[in-house]
Amino acid sequence: MTAEIEFFEPGAQWRALLFGPVFCTVGIVAEIFLGGPVHWVGWLVAAVLLTAVVGWQVYAGRTHLRVELTPHYLRQGEETLALEEIAELLPPEGTDRWGPGDWQMARALGELHGVPRRRTGVGLRLQSGSIVQAWARDHDTLRATLQRLLVAS
Repeated sequence: MTAEIEFFEPGAQWRALLFGPVFCTVGIVAEIFLGGPVHWVGWLVAAVLLTAVVGWQVYAGRTHLRVELTPHYLRQGEETLALEEIAELLPPEGTDRWGPGDWQMARALGELHGVPRRRTGVGLRLQSGSIVQAWARDHDTLRATLQRLLVAS
């Protein structure tokens, strides 16, 4: 049974694999126009190595930075949290009774040491009473979708 995905961020895009071959093609074209020898083997090795390194990074990003929200669960990286475990969506930083630094110091979901770079945390109080941070690049949409799903349940 597949749940309908309400919010999704892949973490990384496979199109980044094109950077190595494109960069190397530009280098080959530059060598051709400059009239010097073209280092075909060197450029081929560079393209393969760049593609391999970027592929590893994309795979890691898609594994550890993926965000998926359905009516039943919130998946952050490799951690999945059932929505019925969420008691409350905490207000954004600096509003209501929560001052800066309160929920922002809580554990980030996803088995990471903290909220990943270029992502913003969203505070959650769990049924157990503990506080955690969900996170996303588009944190406003994640917050709005979480709010809608939590009210509906």
